[in-house]
Amino acid sequence: MVSGGARMPIQQEATPAELIARYGEDIMGSAGMDVERRCIQHGTTSVCAHSLAVTRACVRMAQATRLPVDERALVRGALLHDYFLYDWHVSDPSHRLHGFTHPGTACRNAIRDFGIGPVEQNMVRHHMFPLTPAPPTCREAVILCLADKVVATRETAEGIALKVEALAERRFA
Repeated sequence: MVSGGARMPIQQEATPAELIARYGEDIMGSAGMDVERRCIQHGTTSVCAHSLAVTRACVRMAQATRLPVDERALVRGALLHDYFLYDWHVSDPSHRLHGFTHPGTACRNAIRDFGIGPVEQNMVRHHMFPLTPAPPTCREAVILCLADKVVATRETAEGIALKVEALAERRFA
């Protein structure tokens, strides 16, 4: 399916890995994703690993709900939703409002590097709702918004658990 084409439910037998390979090979092989592999997003998870986990969750949510989606746009928008290309943990005045500003930065970078279309742009720009006030306006963006919250919560909790375990080991060793 071409992005912007007819929406159809994702086939149940399609795996997230197959769809990522089909629609995201250029993204995964890009220099920008090399940057994402080096930057931490939540806990100990890299931005790249987070983006892949969110993409897998988006595909599974779309399959579970049987919602008709533009599967190419869903995969590409999910892979690029955090394509801001900097380490937001590094102390820098431009990173102060990261949660509010990174969707716009990611969208500009994705347009520049991959020429993403309107559905992907909606996904990237609105994935931080309700932190950012504009809600998603297409079903692919709603799926991404929900999947990102689920995955980010899991990654953050896992990171906290690792820190607590390490602290306990040092304290009681």
